[in-house]
Amino acid sequence: MHTTLPTSGEQALLIGRLWQAATGPVLVAVTPEHVWDLSPLAPTCSALLELDQAANRVRAFLASGQAQRLAHTPEVLAHSDAETRDAQTPYFLAPCDLQAVKAAGVTFVASMLERVIEEQARGDASRAESVRQAVVAVIGDNLRSVKPGSPEAHQLKEVLLAQGMWSQYLEVGIGPDAEIFTKAQAMSAVGSGALVGLHPGSQWNNPEPEIVLAVNSRGEVVGAALGNDVNLRDFEGRSALLLGKAKDNNASCAIGPFIRLFDAHFSLDDVRRCDLSLTVRGTDGFVMHGSSSLSQISRDPLDLVSQALGPNHQYPDGMMLFLGTLFAPTQDRYGPGQGFTHALGDVVSIATPTLGTLLNRVTTSDQAPPWSYGVNALMRDLARRGLLG
Repeated sequence: MHTTLPTSGEQALLIGRLWQAATGPVLVAVTPEHVWDLSPLAPTCSALLELDQAANRVRAFLASGQAQRLAHTPEVLAHSDAETRDAQTPYFLAPCDLQAVKAAGVTFVASMLERVIEEQARGDASRAESVRQAVVAVIGDNLRSVKPGSPEAHQLKEVLLAQGMWSQYLEVGIGPDAEIFTKAQAMSAVGSGALVGLHPGSQWNNPEPEIVLAVNSRGEVVGAALGNDVNLRDFEGRSALLLGKAKDNNASCAIGPFIRLFDAHFSLDDVRRCDLSLTVRGTDGFVMHGSSSLSQISRDPLDLVSQALGPNHQYPDGMMLFLGTLFAPTQDRYGPGQGFTHALGDVVSIATPTLGTLLNRVTTSDQAPPWSYGVNALMRDLARRGLLG
C-alpha cells in the first residue's frame, strides 16, 4: 500500500482526513510511517488552506513536537480498502471537506473531439466509430495549435459553422470561455480505496484521470491531488442539459489519496509537467491503459482558476478544481467500434509519481454506501471536540 504515496514521500507535505469512530473526520498530515493530528492548527482542510503560508505553518507545527501521532500509515491505508473497511477502524477519507468541488471540461483536444463524437452519436456507443471518422474528416484530429479565444479559433468556428459541424463542445474547447461546472457537493467526494459509483441506467461510461487543484477563497492555488471525474457518456451525449445527471451521482467523484501542499519541493510548475497514468482492470480479465499529460492542456491551470473564482463568483470555503483530461476512452471492450465502458468490479488506478495513486473499485451509485455524513454532522462533531468558536 506504500504505492499510494508519492515516490518522494519523505519530502511531500501531504494533507488528508482520517475517519475515527469516536471523533468523526480528523484533519491529518501523512508521512510514509505516521499519521499526525493537525486539529490544533485548523479544524478543517478548508480552514487550513486559508492560512497564510499554509505549508510553512504545517511544517513548523510538525517540527514543534506538538502534533499527536494517531496511527501507522500503512495500517490505515490497508483499512481504507472498501472490501475490508469498517466504521470502527480508522481509514482515510477524501482529503477535502467544505470546499466546493468544481471541474473544467473540454480542456484537451483529444477529449474535445470525443465530446463532439458523443454529441453527434446522441449517446449511442454503437455509432461512435462511424461518427468519429466523419468528424475527423471535417475538423481533423489535431487542433492543438489553436489557442482558445484567439482570432484563429474564431476563424475556425466560422468555417465549421458553414459546414454544419459546430458543436457546443468546440465552443468551450476553443472559444473564449472555459466550461466550468459543479462536479459534486461539498463533503460528498470519496477517497482512495472507496467504491466509485455509476448511475445504474448508464450503458456507456468511463473514468477521467485528472489533477485537482486545491484553491483557497483568495484564489490562491495551495496544493493538488488526483481525481477521477466519473463520467456517463450516454447521458451527456443525449443532451448537454443532462450534465448534472452525467456527472453528479452518489460516489461519482473520487479525490485523493491526499492533497500535496505546494512548497520548495512541489509547485504549480510541477503540476503543469505531470503525466498521469490510468489502468482499468476488470474481473473479466480486461485491462486498459491510458494516460493524460498536463503539458498538452489547452488552457493554463491559472486561467481555469480565474474563470472559476473571481469577481463574478466567490467560494468562501475555497474550491477543489478538476483540470480536465487528455484521456480519450476509445479502446474496444465488447466489440469493434463499441469503445470502452465500465463493468462492475473494475479497479481503476490513477497515478503520477509526485501525487501517488488514487485507487477505486466500480459499482453502481445505488449500491455504493450512501452519502450520509454532511456539513451539519461535521459541525456537530467539531463542536463536540471543542474545535469551533
